[in-house]
Amino acid sequence: MDQQDEFERLVSEAVRQDFSGWDFSYIDERWRTSPTSWDYRQRILGRVSQAASLLDMGTGGGEFLASLVPLPVDTCATECYPPNVPIARERLEPLGVQVIEPKNEEDLPFEDARFDLVINRHESFSASQVYRVLKPGGLFITQQVGGRDNIRLNALLGAGVALDYSDWGLESAVQELEAAGFQVVEQCEEFPETVLSDIGAVVYYLRAIPWQITDFGVDAYRSELRALHNLIQETGELHISSHRFHIEARRGPEEISGWMQSPAPKSP
Repeated sequence: MDQQDEFERLVSEAVRQDFSGWDFSYIDERWRTSPTSWDYRQRILGRVSQAASLLDMGTGGGEFLASLVPLPVDTCATECYPPNVPIARERLEPLGVQVIEPKNEEDLPFEDARFDLVINRHESFSASQVYRVLKPGGLFITQQVGGRDNIRLNALLGAGVALDYSDWGLESAVQELEAAGFQVVEQCEEFPETVLSDIGAVVYYLRAIPWQITDFGVDAYRSELRALHNLIQETGELHISSHRFHIEARRGPEEISGWMQSPAPKSP
């Protein structure tokens, strides 16, 4: 099979794939990102067992939250992407989790001081809203995708970078949280390497993450995609940098009380 036929096959297969929940298994071995020094899952597990109430913001299809069982009796999840909501409900409601579809990603339609623990993996947030729904002494744990995530991919495809996200990073997030009244107790920012092995993985990713290149479409970017395919074929793989940061912040500090006073358990 020549390069042009291989390009068309990989792109066509990627376009035919459905994306639901937050499931990237289709490109697991073809889009590989190095792990960060922190382990988000272990940080969460160390706190879930201590909490009486939990909120998972942006649960996707509920895959990650379901993996944390047993969950607190009072556990809720939000999800704004309509196709994911029935998937999350089917997975989580049998576990006793209430799944809410808010008006937007940052809206938290819960009463004040409802939760001991709020977790957030790659979902936007309003620091003041998170602060409001946390109990005094409650903890917010988030892993975020920074504004410099995979921007070499944008450059290689001749696309601009979304300005709405370009300044989003650890410093700006910490400033927002502290301005809302949080005490930041842990923070870390890294740029792990991502390795791409074929153009099909690129197309699948860009269709699933439309904010990376907001006007992306296979037809609109066909010549750029073909050039990138040729580059990957010549080099064997493409190396780009991701952007991740992790924050743990406590409501307080003047209000610290109860279960969150103890130091956070360390990842193994």
